[in-house]
Amino acid sequence: MPGDSSGMRLRERVARNLRRLRQEKSLSQEELADRADINRNYVGMLEREENAATVDMLEKLAAVLEVDPVELLRRDKD
Repeated sequence: MPGDSSGMRLRERVARNLRRLRQEKSLSQEELADRADINRNYVGMLEREENAATVDMLEKLAAVLEVDPVELLRRDKD
């Protein structure tokens, strides 16, 4: 991907960050989906990189996770 020296696609980055942030809040996929008013299957699809979230969806998930939406796009710190 041009401009991404880590080689990680944004979809993969969102998936990893979403899973990590959800687990840090001790939320199941179902609990996160309920709080975001979205389908539980959609959360799983995002975490498995089967679907790409819209900007609006990133904003909605970030609000439930109590983080800035940019946290869902952040590169791994390793």
